[in-house]
Amino acid sequence: MTALKQFSRLECPGIWRPEPEAQRQDVIVSFGDASLVISDRNNSALSHWSLAAVVRMNRSEEPALYTPSAEATETLEIEDPTMIEAIETVRGAILKSRPRQGRLRLVLLTAVLVTLLGTAALWLPQALLRHTMSVVPGPTRTEIGTQLFTAIGRVSGSPCRSPRGDQALARMHARLLEPGKGALLVVPEGVPSTVSLPGGVILLNRSLVEDHETPDVVAGFILAEAERQAQTDPLQAVLETAGLVPTLRLLTTGHMTEDTLQAYAESLTATQPPGVDEARLLERFAAATVPSTPYAYALDVTGESTLGMIEADPMRGGESRKPVLDDSDWVALQGICGN
Repeated sequence: MTALKQFSRLECPGIWRPEPEAQRQDVIVSFGDASLVISDRNNSALSHWSLAAVVRMNRSEEPALYTPSAEATETLEIEDPTMIEAIETVRGAILKSRPRQGRLRLVLLTAVLVTLLGTAALWLPQALLRHTMSVVPGPTRTEIGTQLFTAIGRVSGSPCRSPRGDQALARMHARLLEPGKGALLVVPEGVPSTVSLPGGVILLNRSLVEDHETPDVVAGFILAEAERQAQTDPLQAVLETAGLVPTLRLLTTGHMTEDTLQAYAESLTATQPPGVDEARLLERFAAATVPSTPYAYALDVTGESTLGMIEADPMRGGESRKPVLDDSDWVALQGICGN
C-alpha cells in the first residue's frame, strides 16, 4: 500500500529498541512508501517496518508505542502527533480493507441458514402433508368427514331422507361407485353441485335430481366427483386449505378443531368444484356404461364447451346397457326432498 501523499515527506524523532534487553536509541523516523524507515543520527537505516504490519501496543496512551508486527520484539516510541496521526490513518485504512473473518463467517452462516429455511419452507409442508395422509386411519377420515358434514349442514340444512329415496341412492351408489365405501346424500342447498368429504361421502345438490328428466345426468355428476376424488384425496384438500399447524395437530392428536373444519366447510360450499380430466372421465362413463351426453349438456346447454364428451360418448352407438335406475327408483329419488 502506498502511504498517503500528505504524509510522504514526514519525519520525526523517536526512541527505538531492537530487543527487550537492548539499550534504547534516539532515532529518526521517516514515513516512507508503504513503510516506516528508522535511521540513526547519521542517516544510516537501522530498520524498515511495513506499514501494513505495524501494531500499536498502547492504543490511547502517549507516547505511542509501536512494534513492526504482533510477534516482533522491536519497539518504537513516538511523541510527534502528526506522525502518530499518519501511522494511525494508514493503519485504519489497512484494517478496513482487510477481509474480516468473523463478518465473512456471519455472512456465510446467514446465507446457509436462509437457504435451509427456504428449503424447509418449501419441503416441510408437503412432506408433513404426505406423511399425515399416509398414517391417518379410515375411522379418523370418517370422523373428519362427519364433522365437516355437520359444519356444512349449518348452511345446507339436514340431508333429504325418505325410505324409497334412500333405497334409490343406495342402488345408484352400488351401480356407479365402489361397493361398501362411502355414501350418497342429497342436501337441500349449500353445495354448488357435488362435494366430496373424507370417508367417501358425496353430497349432491337437490337440483341434480329434481331438474333433469333422466338419472343419467346425476350419474354423470357422481362419476365426475369420483374422478375428482381419485385426483385429489378429500382429506388432502382439507389439509392443504387448513395449513401447517392444523396438519401437525391432526398428526399428533388425531383431531382437527371445529374452527378449522368450519372455515373449510364455508370455503367448500362457496366454490365450484374443479374440472376433471376429460379422457379419464370418459373412461369412467364407459366402465359404468353411462352415456356422457346428458351430463355434457347439463354443463353447457349449447354443447359447445363440452363437444368432446358428446362426440366421444361411449354409449353413442346405442349399445345395450343396464339403466342407472329404473323408473320407480328415479321417481322416488326425485321426490326425496319432498315439497
